[in-house]
Amino acid sequence: MNKRNIFLWALYDFANSIVMIVFMLYFSQWLVIDKGVSDFWYNASFIFSTILLVLTGPIVSVLADKKGRCFSFFYKNTILLYFLYTLLALLILFIPEQRILAILLFILGNFVYQSSFIFYNSFLNEIALPEKRGFISGIGNASNWLGQIIGLLLVLPFASGSLYLFGEVGRAQVFLPAVFFFIILSLPMLLFFKKQEFLEQTSVNFSHVKEEYKNVFIQAKTLFIIPGVSMFLLAYFFFNDAVLTLSNNFPIAMEKVFHASDVQKTLILIIILVASVIGSVLCGYLGDRFGLKRVLLWILFGWIIIVPLLGISPNITMVGILVIIMGILFGGIWAVSRALLSRLVPKDKLNYGFSFYTISERFASFLGPLTWSGIVVFTSKTNGLNYRFAIVSMTIFIIIGFFLMRKVKYKN
Repeated sequence: MNKRNIFLWALYDFANSIVMIVFMLYFSQWLVIDKGVSDFWYNASFIFSTILLVLTGPIVSVLADKKGRCFSFFYKNTILLYFLYTLLALLILFIPEQRILAILLFILGNFVYQSSFIFYNSFLNEIALPEKRGFISGIGNASNWLGQIIGLLLVLPFASGSLYLFGEVGRAQVFLPAVFFFIILSLPMLLFFKKQEFLEQTSVNFSHVKEEYKNVFIQAKTLFIIPGVSMFLLAYFFFNDAVLTLSNNFPIAMEKVFHASDVQKTLILIIILVASVIGSVLCGYLGDRFGLKRVLLWILFGWIIIVPLLGISPNITMVGILVIIMGILFGGIWAVSRALLSRLVPKDKLNYGFSFYTISERFASFLGPLTWSGIVVFTSKTNGLNYRFAIVSMTIFIIIGFFLMRKVKYKN
């Protein structure tokens, strides 16, 4: 294993998690609470970014696999991400009344952010030996959680008003610093990662892309007939549906149900993230030792218990206790599932396999937000119970994912 590549790979996860957690925590509140936009439109932004990912993800991944230029695609994707998030941060600061434009940029930024993981996740097969992928995947996830903790701490002075840049005051101040740290810390991966790719000189033209669209269903069939892959992706879609929807809407729910301040929400998220760091490495190690599928089932069973308890929590103190367990499960679920897929999919189809992994992850941002928004909107006159109902409803998706995962054909 190349230790430098592992470090750079983990550092990139650390870097992009800074911008991810800041936009997840503060953009939702800036849009829904500060600007009075409906929860529906915030959740709809994930639906639209998912549609873009579904239309482009498989095609781009096939081109990267065929041309052996995974890193080149990843590089250009990251540069585009720099541009979109910088533009959105500046728009929020200087022309905050342009809410529709802000939502559009958020959709594009989220789409490009998720697209990067099609290539980023496939690097796991390159930097880690098969018997170490659970552990290395856990290190990557631990870096992600650590980055989120640092990101929250870095922007808290801007959110609280202790530090001020320029433009609109309040939550609008946090986005530009987050983008700055993301760019600085992710650049080493772009500049120094040792690539293993052949450079085919054939240009990618319109006819080539058109041909790949014709072949996408054929490629999908070859992927889904691999033992365990189709059932894994279906299971992943359901349980990840619940986890992503909960995480995306958690800050709003904390304010609407428990009237938590930004400082309280930040502290709760830090608790979750610290526990996630432990969960990522611990569950990755346990996956290598006891079997990735078996450990993933343990994690899902834990989620089935913890989500309803979170929904019926009587106060913020109880939430603070529950989120410790939630954080461990949060860290483990992606570390183990990513490693499991890398063992199910052959090396020559990894980019394509991870494109469907990412699509399954993002498509969860379709059904989940619709369910959440429907419950919140249609039970809005229940004095905060609507958000509790929405939280508990996510358990259904996890239960479905649990039973589907049991059917995955994989020898631990």
